[in-house]
Order: sequence, then C-alpha cells, then structure tokens
Amino acid sequence: MHDDTEEAPDCSPPGETPADHIPGVLRAFGRQLKRFRLRAGLDRPAFGALVGYAPKTIAAFEQGRRVPPPAFIDLADEVLDAGGVLGELKEEVAQAQYPAFFRDAARQEAEAVELHVYANQAVPGLLQTESYATAVFRMMRPPLDDATLEQRVTGRLARQSFFARQPAPLATFVIDESVLRRPIGGRAVLHEQLEQLLVAARRRTVDIQVRPLDREENAGLAGPFTLIETEDGRRIAYVEVQNVSRVHTE
Repeated sequence: MHDDTEEAPDCSPPGETPADHIPGVLRAFGRQLKRFRLRAGLDRPAFGALVGYAPKTIAAFEQGRRVPPPAFIDLADEVLDAGGVLGELKEEVAQAQYPAFFRDAARQEAEAVELHVYANQAVPGLLQTESYATAVFRMMRPPLDDATLEQRVTGRLARQSFFARQPAPLATFVIDESVLRRPIGGRAVLHEQLEQLLVAARRRTVDIQVRPLDREENAGLAGPFTLIETEDGRRIAYVEVQNVSRVHTE
C-alpha cells in the first residue's frame, strides 16, 4: 500500500523527543517495527487500525520519538508475525523511559525481593500519584521539554507494577515529616498524594513510617537513599542527589 507519510522528514513535533536525544534502543526498535510493517504490506493507517493507534503515533514509534508501551509491542509482534523479534526488545525499550542515570537502579528495583527507602525531599517515586509526579518533574531546572516530562511521568508510574508482582516483594518507606508538609504541586495535589499513601500502607507487604521533625538526631541529612535486596541475597544501595546517582554494591 502507498504510505503518504513514509518519507516524511524525521522531525520532532511539539511534545515528542528531539531527534538528537533519542536513545539507541528506540531507534533500533523503530527500524525493526517499520521493516516488519513494510514486509506485511501495511501502510501506517492500515497498521494503526489493526493495533488501535493513530498513524502519527506509529510514525513516532518508528522514528524513536515515543516509547511504545509493552502492550503495543506484544500486539505489534503478533499482528506483524515478527516471531518474537519485537518482543525481545520489550525490556530494553521499557528502560528507555527512564533517564540514563536511573536505568541501572530501575532494573535492580524491578527484580528486588526487598526494597527499603528513606525519603526527605519528596514522596518516593513508587508511591507518587500522577499529579504529584508531574509536579515534581515540572520543577526541574533546566526545564524538561513536554515529551521528556511525559516520558518521565509514564516511566515513574510504570515502576509501580512493582507492587503487583507475585510473590509480592517487601517494601518499607521511611518518610521525613517535612515531605508530608511540602505542598509540591499545590494543596489539592498534596491531599491526593497523602490519600494514596494511606491506601498504599494498607498493603500487607508495605510498611510506611514517618520520621517526626522534632527528633534531635538524623543520620540521613545527606539525602534520600534506597536499599535493594536481590533474590540471591545481595544488598545494593542507590543514592541520588541533583540527578547525580550512584549504585553501591559494597
């Protein structure tokens, strides 16, 4: 079939990742997706109709300007008879949702059997609402472009599938009282976020504690950190301050 958009320039419309910021894995996935689509004799509108996405979104996936969700990858692999080739890239594509400095930690987090988090700046990402996460990313300086902001929020919310794993991992959160009083995003956003914390704390595998401000000693003033325990008994520490992160294994 003829595809009027097939040779469109690889430019980035507002709300999508600029071409020079596209991770390599998204470029590779996009090329494979396009190759299988053309092999199947489908233009973007026809393929989009089969998978439930607009042609411009298919173009963004093929050009690496948007991160395709796992459900799309599975469906595309089936519709295009890709034999699992697209599905094999699903994990790597999912990692592209995160900033480069966090990808190793995200991988470890997804496999953790225990997770212990100390937070004294903002509500931990695993517990954030969409509105709160959006407000956090909007505050970053220099400002994130719309596409990157959307991608970061999507990636943060996707991490919360952590709680749905079976067997459920154990998670403890120690949150400084100041975090619960800091109206990031406004009072309404904070109120919604506090309600979500109450819901999360009802999980049998989740323990949330608040460290009162009136305590005279605090060994965590240097910033937030996460301890990750793996299935083979290793304990890994992840520390991040001002987008400079370290993963400690010793």
